[in-house]
Amino acid sequence: MAVAHVRHRAESLKPSQLSPLEPLGSRTKADNGVNGGCPFRSMPLNLPPQTRRELRAARRRLQPRQHRRHAASVAKQLKHHRFFLRARRIAFYWPTDGELDPRPLLRYANQRGKVCYLPVLRPRNTCWGRGKIWFVRFRPGDRMRPNRFGIPEPTARGRQLKLPWNLALVLMPLVGFDTDCHRIGMGGGFYDRSLAYLRERRSWRRPRLIGIAHECQRVARIEPSPWDIPLDAVVTERQVYAKPSAGDRLVQSRIAPS
Repeated sequence: MAVAHVRHRAESLKPSQLSPLEPLGSRTKADNGVNGGCPFRSMPLNLPPQTRRELRAARRRLQPRQHRRHAASVAKQLKHHRFFLRARRIAFYWPTDGELDPRPLLRYANQRGKVCYLPVLRPRNTCWGRGKIWFVRFRPGDRMRPNRFGIPEPTARGRQLKLPWNLALVLMPLVGFDTDCHRIGMGGGFYDRSLAYLRERRSWRRPRLIGIAHECQRVARIEPSPWDIPLDAVVTERQVYAKPSAGDRLVQSRIAPS
């Protein structure tokens, strides 16, 4: 069976020229996503909004105990990884809509003296462009308020604000990913615009980018657009997927299914 090419755009997706494929999100008992399979192995993308809805629905179908187990597994893998160990300033995200929860790792990082940050939408009276994000220092217990999408953000500003190149590591949410570490985001393009300098200045290595996801969000292949920013790795509850072409290659690791 031919494999679909998933073209990810920052704002929208365009249909691909596809051979006949199985229905969107079709699964077998042995490959149901929850147990580590790739539920979207072949995906017709005639309706791009439906594609994102299907991928988001897959993570929302996970039970609370599975969310907790996946969060603990990702934290276990990353807290021993050299990218995490070497990083002093690390950006996390506040989970929403079934995203894998990085907060256990955030608490661990804070206890180990690392400086933790959360993304915030462009603050008022700043020169940083529209549609981009800043990162604000965050400690457990800090005051939060919802942004225009209803996602909690730290209220701190001033010297607590950092631009992405001031960070060593950014942990990013995603809607879908492939084993080459290409990412499908929510479609707003905030991370791609904020990290565009990494594409224009290939010698820059700050920050390292790691996507955080459930294994059920993996797709067969994503064909990136020129403006997409590739990840250095994607970590799920089962595995670390390393970018094959990375000069500073991650060591791929596996853990046994729970």
